Parts: sequence; structure tokens; C-alpha cells
Amino acid sequence: MQSKFQDIIAKHQARLEWENRLFDRLGYGKILAVLALVVCITFLFASRFAVPAIFATLAFFAVSVVLWVWHYRLDNKIRYAKGIVAICNRHICRITGDWANFDDIGKEFIDPVHPFACDLDIVGAKSFFQFLNTTRTWHGRQAFAGDLLNPAYTIEQIKERQRAIAELSKDIEFANDIQYYLSQIGINPLDAELIDELADSKPFMKSIVLKFSICFVPVVTIILLLSGFWVRGLFWAGALFFVVQHLLCWFSGCKAREYLGIMSRLPYKLGKYVHVIDTLRMRDFSSHKLNEIKSRLGVASVAVKELEKISNALSIMSNPIVYVIFNWFLLWDFYCAFLLERWKGKYSHLAGEWFAAIGEFESLLAFSHLPNVCDGVCLPEVRESGKVLEAKGLGHPLLQNSSRVCNSLRFDNNIFIISGSNMSGKTTFMRTVGVNLLLARAGSFVCASEMTCSRFDIITSMRIADDLNQGVSTFYAELKRIKMILDVVGQNKDTMFLIDEIFKGTNSVDRLAGADAVITKLQGLGGAGMVSTHDLELCKLADMHDRIVNYSFSEDYQDGSIYFDYKLRKGQSKTTNARFLMEMVGI
Repeated sequence: MQSKFQDIIAKHQARLEWENRLFDRLGYGKILAVLALVVCITFLFASRFAVPAIFATLAFFAVSVVLWVWHYRLDNKIRYAKGIVAICNRHICRITGDWANFDDIGKEFIDPVHPFACDLDIVGAKSFFQFLNTTRTWHGRQAFAGDLLNPAYTIEQIKERQRAIAELSKDIEFANDIQYYLSQIGINPLDAELIDELADSKPFMKSIVLKFSICFVPVVTIILLLSGFWVRGLFWAGALFFVVQHLLCWFSGCKAREYLGIMSRLPYKLGKYVHVIDTLRMRDFSSHKLNEIKSRLGVASVAVKELEKISNALSIMSNPIVYVIFNWFLLWDFYCAFLLERWKGKYSHLAGEWFAAIGEFESLLAFSHLPNVCDGVCLPEVRESGKVLEAKGLGHPLLQNSSRVCNSLRFDNNIFIISGSNMSGKTTFMRTVGVNLLLARAGSFVCASEMTCSRFDIITSMRIADDLNQGVSTFYAELKRIKMILDVVGQNKDTMFLIDEIFKGTNSVDRLAGADAVITKLQGLGGAGMVSTHDLELCKLADMHDRIVNYSFSEDYQDGSIYFDYKLRKGQSKTTNARFLMEMVGI
């Protein structure tokens, strides 16, 4: 699986070696060309502009320009090659299990009260977000997190997303290209605020007469001042108009600068958006979803180019002297404000949709990497009705390919009581089920050779912790979580609940009584899900209710060592290992 990325890396590294050598030579060539140009200019003046000196100067000037442009373009190619190599290396890290060192863990999306995010490792350290996130813009990052935390798609939408993700997964080089160009935009936390401001079509100035006057006054001023060289009275009239402009700049310029405030905070790489949009617009897609995203971009490329021109016009603010002169003579702030007002009039109602479309595409692109870094994946069949999960070769995508143990199961509106000894795989199995159901709801590939499932909502109770500040014990925190599960299942029958080591925070007598009551209540509510336990007495519930089924994990002992196969078996556990583990650590 690594070979496909290693081949791409080898190709770009071979090109990099040649390009780096050429880059150094061009650098020396630029220095020599500039020195030769200086010599030619010296001879040009010394020879009093003799024809040979003129031609030599022009020739070396042209050579200097060509070398500078060539050097600049080669630098972009080198950056691109290095970027692609870095992207491929990150994919290899996903395959080899070294992805846990990736910086972005989706920290701001962590929510302890979310129905499943923390328990299933969706966001946070060593999470699915950290593993698969390849988004490189603020909107893409939000879209990917939203698809993981709240994948509220219909069956038809899921099918469309599956076709789009499958199409993207087949063209690794295109995926690398677009990911590189998206990375040039970067994640800017202010992007949401900026897009809201761009979408605000509130006019800068309502009075047409005042607008016309502001546009007209600079023209009159310049004409009068220039005419003053021939007619003295006109110069003083021009000076009067200039004073009026200066006062207008002084008293009303703040309004224009406030209106233009968004432009000073816009990403300085607007042109990178243009490249991404043009790449998507020129791409021929077969899936309806990708074509729909492409159509939503519409005139985005033209609009962003126009916005970039306004941003460039305002860039003179970096030169205070030029900025003051332009403002005094041309009312430059007002001119730029009118340009932005006109832009908003044409595009403000579309702006939000463009960036949302790019974000949605980025999220689909992130999901499309799964089959290229994870063995044994498929696109599941997702059903609208029933509470079914049938899978073959079901594994956890965050486990390394070489060490992943997969299981098959058939779940049909059941409650699984999963028993087993410590470290035998109960919790990992339930997380495997939860993560893959979540991926199925997002329209993604799942880590299974075959899978059919209903469109389950998911709620979990696994990582329960006390809260000293609130005076909440572990047991009470679990009680609150279980109560939430009962309420959710009572309102939504299409919920899959996953409860790990139910009531582990209390004594064995109360734990057994409480667990019995909860499972019986969930059975009565028509709930479907899985509960893991060490209490084998709970397994007797399967004899009282048809929908409750016992499953288990076990271990083997050989030569004084313990071995786990992490395989799911029908029936309750027959083994325990607590005493053996205590002896192993010397207790």
C-alpha cells in the first residue's frame, strides 16, 4: 500500500535534484547578468549612448528579466514538488501508524457531552480527525469536523457522497495536487467573519448625488490645477477644490476606511483561491455530487479575481507617502470603497456558497484517502429502515494494517451483552462498531470487506470521569450518562447505544442490580445496542428476552503467558484473567 506513495515521492525527488541544481545555476546567472548590465550602463553613459552600448544594455536587461522570471517559476516548481513529497509522507505515516504526531487534533471540537465524540475517539489526541484530516482551509476543516460529529444525511445524499468519495479516491495525483494548492490558502480563524462581511450587501453610501460628487471632484481638481499653469485663476479654483477634498478625506475618510476594513483582513493569498476554483471548474467529474459542487462555484473565479484587484488597489497603504498623495488628490479610500460596494452588489449573495462548496469538497477529499491508507475497506449499503448491522472483516481504521484484527457479525435489532476478561477486546470492538457506523452515515468508506447497516444514530457511555469542581463522582457521572441514553432511546428508536463496563464505579451487588434494570428498560423501549460487562450474571438476561444475545472475547494461556486473539464469539465468556494479571505484576 505504501508503494503507490513511494513511487510518487521518488518521481518528485528525482525532479527536485535536477531543479535544485538548475535553481542554483540560475541564481549565479542572475548575479552575472546584473553585473554585466551595470557594466553596460556604465559604458552607455561613457560612450554618450552609442548604438552598440544601447543594444548591449537592452540585451543584458532582457536576459536579466528572463532569468528572474525563470528563477521565480522554478522556485514555485520546487515548492510544489516539496509539498507533494510532504503530502505523500503524511499518507505513509497513516499507513505505518506514525500519524499520532500530527499537530491538528481538532481541539476546539472536543465536547465532553457530545453523544459519542470522545468515547469513539472522533476528535482529540489519537482521534480519527487527527488520523484522516487533510483539510487545509477553515471551511474545509469545519465541514470535515461536521461530517464526523453530525452526519445528518439522507439515504440518497449518502449514496451521492459515496460515489463522489469513491471517484476522488481513484486519482491520488489529482488529490495531491488540489490538496497542495489548498494548503497555500491556509487555515485562517477569521475566515468565517470575513465571509459574513463579504455576504453583507449593505451599501457604503446611499446618496447617488454624493457618490457622483465624490467621483467628480478629483477629476475637476486635477484639471483645474493643471490648467492653472496657463490660466492663473484656474489654479486657485483647483486649490479650493483640493482643500474641499482634503477636508472630505479628513472628516469622512474614517467611514470609508471602516467599510474597507474587511479588505485589510482578507487573506493575502486570494489568488490561491482562484487557482483552486479554476482547477475544480476545469475538472471533468462523473459523480453528480462533485459536479454539483463545481456548479455552485459558478462565477467565483471571476469574482475573487475582482476582489483581489480591490485588495491590490488598497495595498498602497503600505507606503504612507504614496497613500497620502493618492488620498488627497484622488480620494483613493472612497474610490476603493465604491469598488467594494459594487462588488458586493454583484456577488455578496453568492460569496458564502462558494467557500462552503470548497469546504464540502475538502471534506469529501479527506474521506477519499481512507481506501489508500487502510486495508480491507468497502462502501457499505446503508438502509433507511430497520436496525441492522451485517459485516464481514470489520476492523478499526485507527489500528495499523499489520496488527488489525477483524471480526464478522450479524446484528438485527438486538442487544448484545459482551462479556470477557480484561484486555480481551470488548471496548475496542464496540468502538469499531461505532466508528464504522459513523463513517457509513457520512457516506464514507468503512473498514470492512462487506457491510450492510441501517442509518443509526449513535450514543455511547465509555469514558466516564469524575468532576471534582462539580462534586460529581464517577458513578454519578455514569448514572447521568445512562439516563441520557434512556431518554434518547425512548425518543429515537433508530439509536445504537454502546455502553462499556456498565456501572463499573460501584460495588458488585449494586452494579449487577443496576445493570439488570437498565438493560431490561432498554429492551422494553425497543432499543438496540451493545453492553460490555465483567458480570457473567448479566448474561442470564439472554434466557429471558429473545432480542438479547450473548457474545464474548477470551484468551489462551501458554507457558505462563497470556494470549489474546481478539475474536468475537457467540455465547458468554468462559474465562477470567484478573488473578493471572495480578500475579504477572507481582501482587
